[in-house]
Amino acid sequence: MSEQKEMLEQRNTTFPVSVTEENEKRTVEGYAMLFGVKSDGLDFEEVIERGALDGVIEKSDVFALLNHNRDRGILARSVNGKGSLTLTVDSKGLKYRFEAPRTMLGDELLENLRRNEINQSSFAFTVADGGEKWERMKNGKWKRTISQFARIYDVSPVYNAAYSKTTVSMRGKEQAEKELEERKEVSEEYYNNIINSLN
Repeated sequence: MSEQKEMLEQRNTTFPVSVTEENEKRTVEGYAMLFGVKSDGLDFEEVIERGALDGVIEKSDVFALLNHNRDRGILARSVNGKGSLTLTVDSKGLKYRFEAPRTMLGDELLENLRRNEINQSSFAFTVADGGEKWERMKNGKWKRTISQFARIYDVSPVYNAAYSKTTVSMRGKEQAEKELEERKEVSEEYYNNIINSLN
């Protein structure tokens, strides 16, 4: 799947964001993404495989934003894995860590974290060509498995985990539906030919 602007997607995780204030440092950390956890709030099931981030951080320009809003300014940044934003891929998922800047935006973030107004994280991404698999489950619901991201664009502490602004690439799902229908037609033709040959 080619990287296009309309293919940019966002997901949230309910894993808590924490802040540690010590020795004049204001450290914010959390998980932007969790491996192997079924998504909530979508009309399909989605799971991110371990390994989906292999080689991705090293080629991504990632911003730490508040609510995905770059117009407000940035909190930290990682360019090809280096910078004021530390991104770590571990067995759980993608962990982020940064020192909140002494700016209005940094102060706003800390105050909202202290008040627990902000307690979740989100990330923006594109999926690599061939990096997803769609399949229909027995209950009729679709399942999407992401095996490889193309790039990560931002990690964001967010006010809530609403999916109302989430955009999802449905190209892979539409292709899976088409292939499923084609297989069904081939199977029907195959069995019809067998039946006709017996008559």
